Amino acid sequence: MGSTNLRPKSDTRSATEDQTDRPPKYKVLLHNDDYTTQDFVVMVLRSVFHKAPSDAVRIMLNVHHNGLGVCGVYSAEIAETKVDRVHSLASQYGHPLKCSMEPE
Repeated sequence: MGSTNLRPKSDTRSATEDQTDRPPKYKVLLHNDDYTTQDFVVMVLRSVFHKAPSDAVRIMLNVHHNGLGVCGVYSAEIAETKVDRVHSLASQYGHPLKCSMEPE
């Protein structure tokens, strides 16, 4: 009878090859201004960011009182799309609302 090698093959891949880098995340921010209405900001938070009414009001008040508020954390492509959508809506309704993104 022939000899059979029953030892498991060793895995020659390094530990770093098994790790996959997660794409960086970005915070999408709304900036306070003296002209955009609070109702419009709540509408943007509900329609663009799909926030519940109570969350939209909380974020809007944070923007109003602190000058800046985080709408959500997303991949770069989604964050860019949301920023563009906010600027498009603001322009369409005649508001100077500023939205930006920054690394988390």
